[in-house]
Parts: sequence; structure tokens; C-alpha cells
Amino acid sequence: MQVYPNRFHEQLSQGLQSCYLLFGDEPQQKFSMMNAVREQARKQGFEERTVLVADKDFSWSQLLEATQAMSLFSSMILIELELPTGKPGTEGSKMLQSVAEGLSSDILLLVHGPKIGKDVQKAKWFKALDAIGVHSICYALEGRQLHSWIQQTLQQFNVKADAVTVALIADFCEGNMLAAHQEIEKLALVYAGQTVTREQVEQIIVDQSRFTVFQLIDVMLSGEQQRCVKMLYRLESEGIEPNIVIWALIREFQLLWKLKTLQEQNQPVSWQRFGIWRNRQGCYENALARLSKPVLAQIREQLKDADVAFKQNQVVRPYVKLCHLCMLFMGVPLTLPLGASVA
Repeated sequence: MQVYPNRFHEQLSQGLQSCYLLFGDEPQQKFSMMNAVREQARKQGFEERTVLVADKDFSWSQLLEATQAMSLFSSMILIELELPTGKPGTEGSKMLQSVAEGLSSDILLLVHGPKIGKDVQKAKWFKALDAIGVHSICYALEGRQLHSWIQQTLQQFNVKADAVTVALIADFCEGNMLAAHQEIEKLALVYAGQTVTREQVEQIIVDQSRFTVFQLIDVMLSGEQQRCVKMLYRLESEGIEPNIVIWALIREFQLLWKLKTLQEQNQPVSWQRFGIWRNRQGCYENALARLSKPVLAQIREQLKDADVAFKQNQVVRPYVKLCHLCMLFMGVPLTLPLGASVA
């Protein structure tokens, strides 16, 4: 059974399930859910905890032994199994299916790992464990969802804030919910029981927003110019190699060119065939509506020149060039017609 992170604590309060599958690259939500399971397990008598990591040196017999071992101190055990790659492999898959079939009521299994795809969620081992438990996928929140989470977290710490102040916190910590949680904790130490203002927040929190190249691509395709520039600035400050970004831009151009060709030929687009899931289709639809074939051709030439320059280390300020390229994808012309003036 799938439960979204914002509903997880509510579902957990209704009683423990036999197994919990918690995956995703957003640490704050995952840590919060894992700690909630541990706390609820302690309340229900699961006093012993066994931690296993399925790395390259791991033997799956350890999991079998853990589920069958009788403890001298407690008859109820919480077993935490980390899958560093999100996949257990062939042997692990068989073992997890077997464990799912014979999991006793005095064993609580918590399986966690990084971001996983639909292929993992459709695997036999995942379905077998999900049938007797709960799974939740953590992902970084954005926009209204992030604002709502910040507002809820502020309430948990007995701090009030208006929409403008919440937006400021989101702007400072976007892409880094762990930092946002830490900053809210700092605010609570000073302003618990009070309503914080924008000025008070600016004095206490620091800019800890973190982004990935993949997030940058989605924002660029959606045409969000200010956010795109901010993300590029943060990627540069974090030391992300410019060649990684230019590679991502070339890949997106190639994909957009294929999609535009199908669109012009009035052929239906099979999004999944191109690895585009439903939550990202809107980004590509926006980009395709904005970019004509001639404009895409111009972008192709710009990317070719930039790729050569980057590989030969001829670009003095690479992130400025990357910003120009992103703006082209967002439909912003970088050259003005003769006689035009800049406002």
C-alpha cells in the first residue's frame, strides 16, 4: 500500500504494519519517517533493533538468520535493511520474497534506500513486501507543496509565519529540506510561540538551497527564468563541473528535436518510450509549444560551438555561457534586432 510522505505519520498512528519500504533521495522526509517507525515500534514492544546493509560484502543468509533468531532480551525485533542501490539482486529478491511469506508478528521489517524507478516497484520482491506493509517514496518538494510543508513544520515547532515569510524560507532552502528543517528549529529556539517576520527570518537563516542538474533541466523546460538563474548560481557555488551541465543540455536538445519532429508529422508521442513519466510531461509540452523547429536548429548550433569551447577550456566564465544557453531553451533571444534598446 502506498502512502505519501505527508500522510505517513497519520497512517502510522493507526497501527504498525509488518513491513515498511521507504525510498527516495530526499533525506529529511525519509529520516523523519524512519524515526517515526522506530519510535512507534518501541512503544509497541519492539525493544531490539538489528541493522543490516546489503552492500557487496553482504550475505543474504544474515537476513534469514535475523528473522529466525530468538533474542535473549526481547521477543520482538525491528530489522532495518538498507539497499544502497535500491535493488537487492537476484539472490536478495528471492530471499525477500521468502521472508515476506513467513514474516512473524514479532518481526518488524524496515527496508530503505535511494530513489527507485517503476521497474523496482513492479519487482516481485517489492510487491510481496508491499502486500503486507506500506511503501512511501520521498522526493524533494517544490512550489506550493514546499510552502505547505514549511507551514506545517513551523506549526509543529509552535512558530507562526505569514505567506511572505514562508516563501522567503522556501527561497533560502529550496532543494534542501534538511536545511529547511534545521533553520526552522533555530527559529523555534528564539521565537517559539510567536509570529516571525520576514526581517527576523533574514537575520537568522542563511541561504542553503541546493539543486541538481536534473532539477535545473525541468525548471528550464518549464520556462521559469528566475529560478533557472538561481539554480545555475547554486550549482556553480557547489562546484558542479560545467561539462556535466552542457552534456545535460545537449541530451535535452536531442530529445526535444525528436519530439518536435513527431509533433510536426502529427504522430502520437509515446512519452514513456522516451523515458518521460507523467509528472514531467508538462515540462516538455511547455517547451515544445515555445520552441519552433528553426529555433531548435539555432540552439543546436549554439550547443555545438559551446561544447567545443568547453572541451578546449576556452570559456572564461562557463556558467555565464550556460545561462545564455538555458535562456535560449526558454525562448529568450540573446541578440537584439537593429535599433532596439534594452529597457
